[in-house]
Amino acid sequence: MGKRVTIQHIADYLGVSKYVVSRALAGKSGVKDETRDRVIEAAKKLGYNSSDQHTTFFSFSQQDAVTKNEKRNVLVVLPRSHYQESIYWGKIIDGISSGISDYTLGMVIMTETDQFANVINVDGFVGIISVGKIASPVLMELKKLKIPIVLIDFEDPLLTTDTIFANNYDSSFQLTNYLIGLGHKQIKFIGNIHYSRSFHDRWLGYRSAMESHQLLDHSSELPNQGDTIEAMYETINIWLQTMPPVTALVCANDSLALFVISKLNERNVKVPEEISVTGFDNIENSYLSNPTLTTIHVPKEQIGKRAVKLLVDQVNGNKDYFEKVLLTCELIIRNSTAKVYQ
Repeated sequence: MGKRVTIQHIADYLGVSKYVVSRALAGKSGVKDETRDRVIEAAKKLGYNSSDQHTTFFSFSQQDAVTKNEKRNVLVVLPRSHYQESIYWGKIIDGISSGISDYTLGMVIMTETDQFANVINVDGFVGIISVGKIASPVLMELKKLKIPIVLIDFEDPLLTTDTIFANNYDSSFQLTNYLIGLGHKQIKFIGNIHYSRSFHDRWLGYRSAMESHQLLDHSSELPNQGDTIEAMYETINIWLQTMPPVTALVCANDSLALFVISKLNERNVKVPEEISVTGFDNIENSYLSNPTLTTIHVPKEQIGKRAVKLLVDQVNGNKDYFEKVLLTCELIIRNSTAKVYQ
């Protein structure tokens, strides 16, 4: 017997998102008629059997709080694959899903590579929530749809709308000051500041704290580390092999921090006895690691929920102005940091 055909198989066959396929097969709004026909034809051709399949869109039946009754979906747009696979972004998507449970809305998730303009019927959507760094041409295409947009963790000078961020700057400033309070003076920032708005703001917080104590030294800063996490890993690994004298490393996120600790362990450099390491985000692995990771807890699900509230307020005409919202984060002190060694 052949392998069971799934929604993902149809999506891969057509080169569209699985969420488009699921909505088309379920007869839901938000998909152009010609796209729906293509999906149905492909499903027949591939031998798709829907009897034991579950759809991947979300729908809710609580009291309707959105005034545009003819539109019942929120389009969530994600950047390229390395963002989608992140634990960090997944929690934000969970928050968006939870947030729309207060409204009779569905959620359709697509990536900027899905050519949504060719497959999405704008009449099916109340608005758009864009998560992470989306290319400016894509955002301009979204703007042309003339429906409300909220941006998470990103701003674009060409698009004036509501935005929402974790308070990355203040949190990184607090984290760096904590290390300085432990006696650390040789502290370096790890992470490509051009990778995302979050990384850049976290670097600015680190830099400000160091400057306020006259400790900033550019002589051994890491070079540009590439546009992907994989490229950063490679550059960081090379840098660690000839690392200048440092007593603490402020990493742009938890994944980089855990990678750094693993490489230091390979070189028999003890954390935190010889060098302290901090992360950012408070992903699950941060408190399961050895040593457990000092980090900043980002209210990821709350960011998603608040984005939904901002979008609904736009839809219902309850806003006289756009907002930039910063959610407060929390310093979590664990075992990867200690007073500077003598």
